[in-house]
Amino acid sequence: MKTLGLIGGISSESTTVYYQLLNRLVRERLGGLHSAQLILWSVDFAPIAELQAKGDWEATGVQLAEAARRLEAAGAEAILICANTMHINADQVQAAVGAPLIHIADATAAALKARGVSRPLLLATRFTMEKAFYRERLEAAGLAVSVPDAADRERLHAIIFDELCQGVISPASKAEALAMIARGKAAGADGVIFGCTEIGLLLDPAELGLPAVDTAVVHAEAAVAFALG
Repeated sequence: MKTLGLIGGISSESTTVYYQLLNRLVRERLGGLHSAQLILWSVDFAPIAELQAKGDWEATGVQLAEAARRLEAAGAEAILICANTMHINADQVQAAVGAPLIHIADATAAALKARGVSRPLLLATRFTMEKAFYRERLEAAGLAVSVPDAADRERLHAIIFDELCQGVISPASKAEALAMIARGKAAGADGVIFGCTEIGLLLDPAELGLPAVDTAVVHAEAAVAFALG
């Protein structure tokens, strides 16, 4: 089994999900008492979030690249950034290490295509929905990505940062997110991307009436596939 290096804490809520997923998936593959070989570097999210709000992505990249170097020095044979938004720094992280970066958007694109989705609605932080780095990677895989309108993007961003990242699960916010999906479906979306690793805390793909990909889940699956070969 190869050792996975996780850059976590972005947020701690979803990093907990990653830890549980990776260990469960390894146990399902190998049985018994098997679990994943992991090294976790968990950042303090508050300073990262401040840099995000300022648009200082160069500074976030410096911090994540250093985290990746430390993980590799500790024995990590592949790197995971346990967040979608911070894949804006994926190239900087990959350039800092020799170990491969397992990219969350690649795992997401493969899962969408396997489900027959071609026009997914992307639900994520405002950064991920509005900046090109994520959508362009999905579009390069042949997917026509849509996002909610400006008001919905702002509201979803607030739900993620003010609630989900702080462990708050609100039925009212869930209803709002479901309404966003309904509007996306009416506009032609044929699937949904949980493009923030916390969204799976709020929504269940089985409830949506559209194929859905939880990016934390498919990212973990891709990582275990690498680790176990």
